[in-house]
Amino acid sequence: MAQDSDSSDSGYSRHQPVPGKQENIEETKKEMRRVKNRLAAQKSRLRQMQKADTLHQESEHLERENVALRKEITLLNEELKYFSAVLRSHESLCPALCARSEDGVHPTHSLSQAHSIAPAQHHL
Repeated sequence: MAQDSDSSDSGYSRHQPVPGKQENIEETKKEMRRVKNRLAAQKSRLRQMQKADTLHQESEHLERENVALRKEITLLNEELKYFSAVLRSHESLCPALCARSEDGVHPTHSLSQAHSIAPAQHHL
């Protein structure tokens, strides 16, 4: 019967709360929460850095595009000046463009009408 009492004693000790065991479980839970929180914070900082890198790259791309567009604007303005000068010189040589109708509107300037004479004679 001594064996029966030993087995019952060991079974009984398993069901009784061990002093400090509950505190250890709480500490373990707290530590697990801290680890999870630390990992979540690292992940958040990494995402934030990646977003900043992406924004920086996009900003650099837009700056390069802006420079290219400003160069294009300069070239187009130069082209506009050139063609305006060509038009002014042509207007002084071509009476069909300079002639005004009675209502103040330019008559149509078709190549077949205005340039019906030989080009060498037209621009003399």
